[in-house]
Amino acid sequence: MDSATDTVPRSATRSATALSLRCWGTRGSIPSPGPATAKYGGNTPCIEVMAGERRFIFDAGSGMRLLGLDLLAKGQPVEATIFLTHFHWDHIQGFPFFGPLYRPSSRLEIIGPSQGDRGEMDVQSLFAGQMGPIYFPVPFQAISAECRFDHLNEGSWERDGVAVRAMRVRHPSYAVGYRFDFAGKSICFIPDNELLGESYPTGPRWRERLVEFLSGADLLIHDAMYTEEEYPSRVTWGHSTFRQSVDLAHEAGVGTLLFYHHDPERTDVALAAQVDRMRKVAAAEGMTLRIDAAAEGHVLDLQE
Repeated sequence: MDSATDTVPRSATRSATALSLRCWGTRGSIPSPGPATAKYGGNTPCIEVMAGERRFIFDAGSGMRLLGLDLLAKGQPVEATIFLTHFHWDHIQGFPFFGPLYRPSSRLEIIGPSQGDRGEMDVQSLFAGQMGPIYFPVPFQAISAECRFDHLNEGSWERDGVAVRAMRVRHPSYAVGYRFDFAGKSICFIPDNELLGESYPTGPRWRERLVEFLSGADLLIHDAMYTEEEYPSRVTWGHSTFRQSVDLAHEAGVGTLLFYHHDPERTDVALAAQVDRMRKVAAAEGMTLRIDAAAEGHVLDLQE
């Protein structure tokens, strides 16, 4: 797999087993544009995965707007399956600005965990509420794309050789992480997760089950919002540290770890310093894990 710092051009024709990923948003909590964040990006979470010719989108942060513009510029009908980890604002704020929503030729399947103590808050209602007149000027009824809404709290979604599994993670609200398997390759996407948190109803053996869930993945994109020095004042905020993410990836036998959900206050210089620091830690402890930080606009090709 190419380094996270390499940009891989996407050809017009793709192998049926090609698997690639593009980061459209990597920041957490709130968009943070500006010269200090230009390298790793200021848009909030959105990842595009191409499996053969099939398109999958993970989370609908502000980066989703740019993805929509890119898709519309191609001039082709848009078909995509969208998986949401949860409904905090930074993970859904790009949805109303996703251009293909307003094209009748678009076909979108939107999947995420239902919310509430009994799962009574469904995905469609949550988005319709977000586009209510108090919050947004364009009504939900203006969507002209063919949309199908479904739920996946824990379990699996399988179709045409693609398998997506969901597992509940430690974060306020019902949040999940995903494992995407296709053509012998695997991508795990867990943007919000407090690895050391104790106040989450995730059940027994959670850490053990998480390691099993991630085991042998080619790529893990994981929450690394804080440094070890910052974390003590942010316990229960729902996020992990760089070092905690490295230890998890090593324990699970992951090939490559990308730090994700970057703190909006962390500059490119500071983030690059953390990457360098964690690479040295991993090397000193004999880890073979490859480490980088997710960067907006970069494409990773997982096909050997």
